[in-house]
Amino acid sequence: MAVKLKLREDYVIDVTDLSTFESGVTLLAPYLKKVSGSVMALKINGVLADLTTPIEDGVSVEVVTTLSPEGLDILRHDGAHLLAQAVKRLFPDVQVTIGPSIENGFYYDFYCKEPFSEEDFAAIEAEMRRIVEEDIPIEREVWDKDQAIAYFKERGEKFKCELIEAIDPSQEISMYRQGEFMDLCRGPHLPSTRTIGTHFKLMKVAGAYWRGDSKNPMLSRIYGTIWPDGKSLQQYLHFLELAKKRDHRRLGQEMHLFHFQDEARGSVFWHPRGWKLYQGLQEYIRRRLEVEEYQEVRTPELLDKRLWEASGHWDKFRDDMFVVTDENQCLALKPMSCPGHAQVFNQGIKSYKELPLRMSEFGMCHRNESSGALHGLMRVRQMVQDDGHIFCTPEQIISETKDFCELLKKVYADFGFTDVVVRFSDRPEKRAGADDVWDMAEESLREAVKAANLEVVLNPGEGAFYGPKLEFVLKDALGRFWQLGTLQVDFVLPERLDTNYVAEDGKKHRPVMLHRAIFGSFERFIGVLLEHSGGKLPFWLAPLQVKVLTVTQEADAYAQEISILLQSKGIRGEVDIRNEKISYKIREYSLQKIPILLILGQKEVEDRTVTLRYFGTKEQEVLSLDEMVAKLYLASQMPDIKK
Repeated sequence: MAVKLKLREDYVIDVTDLSTFESGVTLLAPYLKKVSGSVMALKINGVLADLTTPIEDGVSVEVVTTLSPEGLDILRHDGAHLLAQAVKRLFPDVQVTIGPSIENGFYYDFYCKEPFSEEDFAAIEAEMRRIVEEDIPIEREVWDKDQAIAYFKERGEKFKCELIEAIDPSQEISMYRQGEFMDLCRGPHLPSTRTIGTHFKLMKVAGAYWRGDSKNPMLSRIYGTIWPDGKSLQQYLHFLELAKKRDHRRLGQEMHLFHFQDEARGSVFWHPRGWKLYQGLQEYIRRRLEVEEYQEVRTPELLDKRLWEASGHWDKFRDDMFVVTDENQCLALKPMSCPGHAQVFNQGIKSYKELPLRMSEFGMCHRNESSGALHGLMRVRQMVQDDGHIFCTPEQIISETKDFCELLKKVYADFGFTDVVVRFSDRPEKRAGADDVWDMAEESLREAVKAANLEVVLNPGEGAFYGPKLEFVLKDALGRFWQLGTLQVDFVLPERLDTNYVAEDGKKHRPVMLHRAIFGSFERFIGVLLEHSGGKLPFWLAPLQVKVLTVTQEADAYAQEISILLQSKGIRGEVDIRNEKISYKIREYSLQKIPILLILGQKEVEDRTVTLRYFGTKEQEVLSLDEMVAKLYLASQMPDIKK
């Protein structure tokens, strides 16, 4: 009997001269010291399997450890089963539903009369640890479908019955026994509860509808995190603390930028400072686009259903659109601006000499996101996109894509984003347009990517319904990834919306439509920027750049003089002459992330100087009035914008 055994990437051996291996556990036993990381499962001929799976002659076996994404996923799935068993022990009347692994952890949904709260976590975690200590074997069993339904029906687990009833009769029913707890699961899992370990923590509880449908019962979802060792768990919890301090919703309050309330779910109430930040971004990107010869337009927010049917959005996005009726006319608030831009292009006869025609809009869009999906600025119902469409010939796709990618890199760099991942998303299963049209669009985008020297990660099946796309994903200061910009190559909408131009041959041809965005939406970009910077915005963009603070009443007149001088130079500043201790004022405005504090005491008045204190440091600098103004004026200028 012989087995090819891969213990790690650089260590593959042939195991021979052994008559039998009862399971993967017996196969691995002599070699565990040569494995990096904790062993979670096996891959037998490329298929994931439990460690207890019998090993047959001639197979190829690969070890799956916690150093791999697959290994971590198995550990986290075990965490979900561990949670469910603990809950069933403590709350026997609760019904179990599903419990998948997710990024950094797991969750399990339960149906119960009273939803869980975080006050229940201590008892549940203690029971989870007891189950680990019991070292209960985790064993896979294959059941008959009727047997599985009867088992869960007898125990009142109607949600499990519903899941099993939906399984194709030709498929086997894979069950995992964990002591008194049984769960429907494909696996694989670890061999016993002790091997799961105790490096876990329950994180939060939330509501979730069964199968994501609001017509179904509300479930109580418990989230947890689990790691292979205590150090990794503590590092993750520390990361969460850092992320909490940078949460854009928290910063929005501290910096007096915006707020949300139930009367307008998914929409932002911008405060004066927040709106100044918003306007600064808008002016910046407007200047960038003007240099790139974009023509700014404005299209209606409310459009007839017939246009959305013609474009194909009605079939694809109807559930996400806000619809109103008026005088027997069905209208929808636009979720995107592309059909409107096509209508602008269609006015008058366009010549090939006018192409490429680059059109931009700060388009107000609405999408009917479910309330459970809303998340501050990151996921809203009302947003403004830095929407743009380039109408061009097929021959111009490469040059336009290359130019756009260069523009996008410059913009991101101006805000401190230098680590950008580009994903290439090709045709989805549900799409508009013939396969030969998609072949042409995908090949054009591949050639453009090559010409632009872009390294891309393939993202199969995630293209738009009308064309393949590039997704630009930014890495922030905490190592998190955010998808913002996009570029989509579209041969379909110009055909559906009867868009054409007169070519050199005197005949009408369809233009290619390149859908593109850099910020994605102002709301989301501001949220990402706040969390990336921790609120320490570039001086030129900060909504309030300077706060002038007086130490004594004798400095009040000097403070007002400085305020007028700053205003004359276009520097955004305010004065605080309140009769408060200077230490109190500094703490207050440091919390608001004001970039520069100008501190004025008796000495500054006499010497006609100012003391500058910079956000994020205790260092101070004394400058003359003229030196201060010159320095701040230079810092307040928008980044140099050139072609």
